Amino acid sequence: MNVQPLNVLLVEDNPGDARLVHEMLREDGFSDFRLTHVTTMKRAVEQLSVDPAGYDAILLDLSLPDESGLDTLRRMVAVAGRASVVVMTGAGDERMGLEALQDGAQDYLVKGQVDGRMVRRALRYAVERQDMRRALQSLTLRDDLTGLNNRRGFLVLAEQQVKVARRHMSTFLLLFLDLDDLKLINDTFGHGEGNRALVEAADVLRACFRQSDILARIGGDEFAAFAISSTESGEEAVRARLQAALRLVNAKPDRAYPLGFSVGILPCLPSEPVTIDVLLERADRLMYAEKRRKRTAPLKA
Repeated sequence: MNVQPLNVLLVEDNPGDARLVHEMLREDGFSDFRLTHVTTMKRAVEQLSVDPAGYDAILLDLSLPDESGLDTLRRMVAVAGRASVVVMTGAGDERMGLEALQDGAQDYLVKGQVDGRMVRRALRYAVERQDMRRALQSLTLRDDLTGLNNRRGFLVLAEQQVKVARRHMSTFLLLFLDLDDLKLINDTFGHGEGNRALVEAADVLRACFRQSDILARIGGDEFAAFAISSTESGEEAVRARLQAALRLVNAKPDRAYPLGFSVGILPCLPSEPVTIDVLLERADRLMYAEKRRKRTAPLKA
C-alpha cells in the first residue's frame, strides 16, 4: 500500500535532538516523511508565510532561543494554517504537554522517551485528527449556500481573534452587513435568483477582505466580517473597496437588479472588555441606522 508522504516542519534549536528526529523518521527504511528543519520561532513563521499550505504537521520544541513555553504553541497554532502541531517537551514536563493539548496541539512527545515508530505514529494520527476536525467544523460552522462561516462559526472564530487582538493590543473592525432588497428580489425573480444574489454578495465580500479576515453569513440576508485594523483595512479603506466591488458587479450588462449592502462598521479597541455578541449588536445598530438613512434620503434627480 502506497502511503502519502507527509511534509513536516521541525522547529528545534538543539542539533542533537534535530538529528535524532531525522534518524527516527528514516528508521527501518521509512521514507514517508519530508523534513524541513528550522531553529527559531522567527524562522518557522517565515517558512509558513512563504508556503502556508506546504506542511501537514509541525513538530515543535517548546524551548526555543527566541520563544518558550505555551505562548510559543499558541503563536504557532495561530499561523500553522492546515498543519497539525505536535509539541516536544523535556522529561518532567508532561504537565506542560497536557496543557498544550488544551491550547491547540494535537499531541505531545517527551524527549528521550520515544522511538521512531512512536514519532511517526504521533505525526500520522495528528494529521488524521486535524483533517477530521476540519471536516466536522466545515459541517457545523459553514453556511451551505455561500460557503462562508455561519453565525456559530463566526462567533467561535471571532472570539479567538479578539483574544489575539487583546494580547497584542491591536484594534479591529467588526462589520454587520445587510443585503439590500432581498425580499424584493425573491418576490420579483423567485427564490432561486435570491439565492444567487446571496452567493454573489458573498463573492463580493471575499474580494474585499484578506484571507486572514473572518467572513460569515449569519442568517437570511445578513453578513458579518471581522478584520484586524491596518492601513489596508481601516473603515474608509473597507468602505471604498466595497463600493468599488459593487460598482463592478452592477456594471455587468443585462443586470436585472442592483446589488447593494447596508453596512455598520464598528471600530473596536482591544482594551474594551465586552463579548463579540455585544460588539455585533452595536454593529447591527449602526447598519440599521444606515438603512434608515437610505430609506429617508431624497431621490436624486
